[in-house]
Amino acid sequence: MPKNKQRAYFVREWVKRAEDDEMNIKSVLTHRDGTPAYVCFLSQQMAEKYLKSLLLHVSGDYPKIHELTELSAQLEPYFGAVAERMKDDTALLTPYYVGTRYPADIPLESFTWELAEEAFAAVCRIKEFVLGKIKL
Repeated sequence: MPKNKQRAYFVREWVKRAEDDEMNIKSVLTHRDGTPAYVCFLSQQMAEKYLKSLLLHVSGDYPKIHELTELSAQLEPYFGAVAERMKDDTALLTPYYVGTRYPADIPLESFTWELAEEAFAAVCRIKEFVLGKIKL
């Protein structure tokens, strides 16, 4: 497979996996058949996948890290101040990678449905930005 076709394939794969996260987030938010912490975690994961898909699209690679603020910073050379707008959203979501999984980091009672909705809104803004640049 030619390199550019392989890259396009993996960009689409990252997006598909982010879409799976979104489907699960929407189900939990709609039916309350999960926890707010899980929505926050999936929102972080969804954002990570979208940011990595965009980095792969523009540079051919992405770092194997989970720090959303660092991933978005790596987009600034390609998109300048436009990528800067994601900083608040990535800062909000970054702690949910570890904080939702380890009891000592963020107490579970700190996760509310309001916080879950806020996390989902943040990742939706990231999704919109990324898909506007990739144009699948």
